[in-house]
Amino acid sequence: MNQLRYSLFVLLGACSYGLHSSLVKLTTNAGYQAEQATGAQYFFGLLLLFVVVWFTKRVKLNMKQLGSLLGVGILLSLTGVFYATSIEQLSASMAIVLLFQFTWIGIVIESIYLRAWPSNLKLISVVFLWGGTLLAGGLLSGQIDWMSQTKGLVFGFLAAITFALFIFFSGKAGKGVPTIQRSLVITVGGFLTVLFFVPPTFIVDGTLTGGLWAYGLLAALFGVILPVILFAVGTPHIDSGTATIVGAAELPAAILSAMLILGEQITPEQTTGVLLILIGIAVPQWRSRKMTRPKRVYTN
Repeated sequence: MNQLRYSLFVLLGACSYGLHSSLVKLTTNAGYQAEQATGAQYFFGLLLLFVVVWFTKRVKLNMKQLGSLLGVGILLSLTGVFYATSIEQLSASMAIVLLFQFTWIGIVIESIYLRAWPSNLKLISVVFLWGGTLLAGGLLSGQIDWMSQTKGLVFGFLAAITFALFIFFSGKAGKGVPTIQRSLVITVGGFLTVLFFVPPTFIVDGTLTGGLWAYGLLAALFGVILPVILFAVGTPHIDSGTATIVGAAELPAAILSAMLILGEQITPEQTTGVLLILIGIAVPQWRSRKMTRPKRVYTN
């Protein structure tokens, strides 16, 4: 049952990141630039984690632990930058569909790392996830203008690649480091990377205090703090392929939040797609539960 419990942490982290997509769209709809939204998100995420880490256990990091955790943070921040650029060009639900391609990319990465073909259950899961993606994203109903939305499509796919790499390395970096401290170092790496793309002028020019702070706090909670902590807890205890598949919960969460927060219309086609995705997530967990179920002992 431990596998299921740790998979649940990854599931909750993915749902948090799915909700974050609507918060980013809400920020850009309010007139702020995508880069400002990402910068504020990491600024507040770093501040909050700095406060929390003082009340939790800490250990001294060696260079390998420090470097690997900063690298994971770089991958997550690049995901945020690429994704924010994509969502600025596309609808929230469409941007998340592109990010969602991390599912099959992550399984390919795991297969290359292990030099082994994915298990049959993972392949079955990917079939359900792909079918769900086509329906949930409206890809079969011609909702995408591929020629006029090239920038959003390219950056959405780049976000998928970096997010798949984040999930893969998240379970391998910083072994033995307490969760909160681990999350803080990852966020430091993310914030330093964001500074290359986002000049920190929004902190001092009145943009932050003028209203961006409210959006930044929410985006920090659901786009940095919760996903990083929950992934830090769950991913070291399950294989990266399973973590990638469970992470697919991000899409149903994004579509639901787009409906509730942004007022985007959800079609029966998208609802069917969400159900297929949920089935795809459940398939690998069925095997895990079957393997960990205690054997019954019969006595006369």
